[in-house]
Amino acid sequence: MEHLGSLILVAVGAALINNFVLHYFVGICPFIGVSRRLDTAFGMGCAVTFVISIAALLSWTFTYYVLRPGAPLTSAILGKDVDLSILNYIVYIFVIASSVQLVEMYVRKFFPSLYKSFGVYLPLITTNCAILFACLEIMKHVSGANPSEIWGLDKALVLAVFGGVGFTLAIVIMAGIRQELDLCDVPESLRGAGITLIVAGILAMAFMGFTGVDRNLKDAFSKNLNVPATPISSATGQPKELTYNVRQK
Repeated sequence: MEHLGSLILVAVGAALINNFVLHYFVGICPFIGVSRRLDTAFGMGCAVTFVISIAALLSWTFTYYVLRPGAPLTSAILGKDVDLSILNYIVYIFVIASSVQLVEMYVRKFFPSLYKSFGVYLPLITTNCAILFACLEIMKHVSGANPSEIWGLDKALVLAVFGGVGFTLAIVIMAGIRQELDLCDVPESLRGAGITLIVAGILAMAFMGFTGVDRNLKDAFSKNLNVPATPISSATGQPKELTYNVRQK
């Protein structure tokens, strides 16, 4: 139950509370460039989610077994503990670029119209800092963490998948708003990227409303509230004051 709760906290945090786009402001290039139409925005969100999941899987595998200090595969081959974490950035960039090439070939073959609508922004997923950000977050919880706090593959994938879901949610909301803005009388000086960044700032403030949800979820998973039936006072006939027995797991 505790492990499931930690996975849910990671998922909610990546998708809503610490949304990659609206909280950390990474991945802004495709967020602004491909958010003019709902179908294109949704396709870009799905592509980013797929790429970020594959990149997280490979980056966790390389970091855990090869790159981190005391990695089991490196230690078995070299016969001693070696820290190869200096190669993290290089490995992650190669992993992301390979994943994007796979997605690009697939979309070009099976969805040519979607490929044309993406334009230059599909190969630019390679430089989407949201994907590199997810890989670095995984690295932080694998390389620099205490042995008892090292993330497993499940947490890494949950972070990546729901980070992609959060990116998709943000870009689809932005696309819906921008389609409506085409019917509005926007001042000429704010048309294009100007009004888009203003709307992104308003969305970021709106997503701040999810702050504290993780704390409530953590309390819900870490505490067990036993609420007894309301007792009735024999003298006054009124309900007695309720007492809550909080038992820490």
